Amino acid sequence: MRVGTVMMLLLFLTLPAAAHEVRPAYLELHETASGEFALLWKTPMRGEMRLALSVEFSGRTEKSTAVVRRETGDAAVQTWRMKAIDPLRGQSVRLVGLEGTMTDALVRAEFADGTSWTQRLTPQQPAAVIPVRQSSLAVAGLYLKLGVEHILRGIDHLLFVLALLIITQGTWRLVKTITAFTIAHSITLAMATLGFVQVPQAPVEAVIALSIVFVATEIVHGRYGREGLAARAPWIVAFAFGLLHGFGFAGALSEVGLPQGQIPVTLLFFNLGVEAGQLLFIAAVLSAMALVRLLRRPLPRWIEWAPAYAIGTVAMFWVIQRVAQF
Repeated sequence: MRVGTVMMLLLFLTLPAAAHEVRPAYLELHETASGEFALLWKTPMRGEMRLALSVEFSGRTEKSTAVVRRETGDAAVQTWRMKAIDPLRGQSVRLVGLEGTMTDALVRAEFADGTSWTQRLTPQQPAAVIPVRQSSLAVAGLYLKLGVEHILRGIDHLLFVLALLIITQGTWRLVKTITAFTIAHSITLAMATLGFVQVPQAPVEAVIALSIVFVATEIVHGRYGREGLAARAPWIVAFAFGLLHGFGFAGALSEVGLPQGQIPVTLLFFNLGVEAGQLLFIAAVLSAMALVRLLRRPLPRWIEWAPAYAIGTVAMFWVIQRVAQF
C-alpha cells in the first residue's frame, strides 16, 4: 500500500501547489418588472487585477442606470439595471473574453413569473441561448457536474483523503473512515448552504490546510512506531475534520449561487457530485496501488517517508498563505 501511495502522490504533486485558485465568475439577472432586469456581475480578482470580462447580449438591450462597482477581496462586483428591448428569452448571452481564460462562469436569470434559468459557461463555450423554460432535471445535471469538478479541482480536499488512505489499514477501517468523512462534510455543507450556520471562510480554509498537516504528522509518527489517534481510529479524525471540509464546500457553492425555488435539488446534486468525484479519486488511488503491487519493483526505503513529508510541506505552505490573507 505504501508503494502505491507514493506513486499516486508523485503523479498528484505535478498539479499546481495551490487549492481553489481558479474561482468562477457569476452573472445574475433578476427581472424586477416586465422587460426590466437588475444585473449583478462578479468577476475574480488577484490582488488589484480583475479578469477582463464583459457581458454581451445578442438582442437589443440598454442600460437604464450607471454601473456601480465594488470589491469584495477576491472579486469585483458590478451592478446595474437594464431594459430588454427585445425579449430576453431566446437571446444568447456571451461573456466576452472568457475564451482567453481558465475560468468558468455561472449565469442565472430569474424572471418575474417565478421561472429561472441557470447555465455554466466555459472558455470552450462562452455563450448560451436563454431558453423559454429550463427543467429541474437540467439544473440537477448542471450542479452534479459542478460538484464533481469542484472536488477534483480541490487539491486540499484530495490531499486530505490521500493522507487518510495512507494511514488507514484494512478494508473495513477504510470504509468506516471514508463514510465518516462523507457524512460529516455533507452535514455542514447542507447547514451552511441553507443558512443555519455561518462561518468565516478564510479561517475555515486555513484550518482545512492544518487538518492535512495533522494527518501527515500522524503518518510520520506511525513510521517511528508512535501510533496516534489518526492511525488507531481514523474515522474519528475523518469525521471531525470532515465537518470543516463541508464548510469549505459550502463556500465554493455560495460562489456559484443557488437558483431560488430549486435549492433542495441543487444542494442534493452538488453534494452527490462531490461524493462521486471523491469516489473516483479513491478508486484511482487504489487502482494505482494494486498496479504497483503487481509490478513488484523494489524501491528504496526512503520512499516510504516521502508521501507524508510531501503532503505536510504543501499543506503547511497553504496554512501560512491562508493565515497571511486574514
